Amino acid sequence: MQLDLDRLCSKAELQKAMEHLNSFGSRLTGSGNQRDFVQYLKDEIGALGLPVYSDLYSFDRWAERGSSITIHRGNEDVRIPVSSAWPYSGETGPLGVTEEIVEIHGKHLNYLPASGKIALVTVSDLGKIPSGIAFNQRRSYPAGVNLPAFYKGPVATSFVNIPLLSVAKAAGVKGVICVWKGMSREMVKGQYLPFILDYQGIPALWVCEADGEQLRAAAKNKDKVTLVLEAKKEKNANSESFYTMLPGKNPQEAVIVNTHTDGVNFAEENGPIALLAILRYLKGLELERSVIFVFVTGHFRLPHFKQSDIQATSKWLKNHRDMWDGKGGHIKAVAGVALEHFGCTEWKDVDGVYQQTNPIDVEIVYTGNKTMDDIYYRALEGRTLVRTVTLKGHNILHFGEGQPLRNVGIPQIALVTAPDYLTTVSESGEFEKFNLDLMYEQLQTFLKVLLIIDQTDTKALGKPDPYTFLLGSVGRN
Repeated sequence: MQLDLDRLCSKAELQKAMEHLNSFGSRLTGSGNQRDFVQYLKDEIGALGLPVYSDLYSFDRWAERGSSITIHRGNEDVRIPVSSAWPYSGETGPLGVTEEIVEIHGKHLNYLPASGKIALVTVSDLGKIPSGIAFNQRRSYPAGVNLPAFYKGPVATSFVNIPLLSVAKAAGVKGVICVWKGMSREMVKGQYLPFILDYQGIPALWVCEADGEQLRAAAKNKDKVTLVLEAKKEKNANSESFYTMLPGKNPQEAVIVNTHTDGVNFAEENGPIALLAILRYLKGLELERSVIFVFVTGHFRLPHFKQSDIQATSKWLKNHRDMWDGKGGHIKAVAGVALEHFGCTEWKDVDGVYQQTNPIDVEIVYTGNKTMDDIYYRALEGRTLVRTVTLKGHNILHFGEGQPLRNVGIPQIALVTAPDYLTTVSESGEFEKFNLDLMYEQLQTFLKVLLIIDQTDTKALGKPDPYTFLLGSVGRN
């Protein structure tokens, strides 16, 4: 399928839009930066003459203001670099808490030895857990592109091998320091992890493995440590989800295109920039079905915004059944396209050095059934920059904002590339890791996906396949 490139934004315009996205800085849920970004998106849609419909939300927000760790060794004070704060963990006053540091061993459960003290726990990279527990590949392109056989990296590690702060709090621990093990200082710096838990009520910080050794020595020496984690707590902070629609010839059927607006860097989340470009391309075309563009909030505050699954779009679906369930005169959503994390280069630790290992990170795409999988691979034709793997929903897992669509019976194609820097907060916004040429090709691919879906019979689009279970099929890299 050929696109009319005269209708599509130029590569230079896409670069400018991405630079503008990055200029907002970290756009965490309910932050001023996120609100400014949302207003920019709404203004751009309004300039196209399209209405915007908003859902306003409020929630209790937590935001780090500053953190530090100091070892008190006799008359000497030694500052230990903090990799990042544990989001929504807890907070101290400006003087922090000063107590003896105690190393905790085992499965992050035996916190009693650190009661009234500061606990030190090690969080090891998940190098031995098969990826097939979470993933089940359909196919890949080019041949030989696969997911790694084992979990690696900070995001997966923080979700699976997670210290139980609730247990530490119940044991009377005053604070927790978590040591990343098996990952370089550069990889773990600034990681906003984990972001899937509710407020914990106990301050917790992350440090890299090398700095953790100094803290481990302090624990053996029974030194005292001062842990500072200052944070602002804001009751009834505001955030919003919104949507707009391009009408089609059949007003009773629609395709949902969704993403989220909160994020921490250029990749997480640049889906809204792609949606704007797609919206501009499709506006004015004669579409068979309506296309509903949904921009949700809450991806980085999931405990408040999720509904029946672990993704924020579920809240929008619950509030707008008239836009998708087809009942009682409601619009029927016959397909969905969820778009996240464009233009990602691959960076990995190699012999302890964090470096670019490929100009293209693997393009992870969930496809809801065989028809949707075929549509995606048909849309890939003509790509020169591509490393992609398509997946089935597996063991009730389906990462990214495509999961809520699948869970309510909407067959979906969902891009959710997962680089190790996906949740990194940094001054640069990780923009040095952005591949403009790749994003431009990915943008064209998903425009083709939407145009092919628009010309596909509703019955042929079908329903999502059931989840698969047990150990899924993944690569052997």
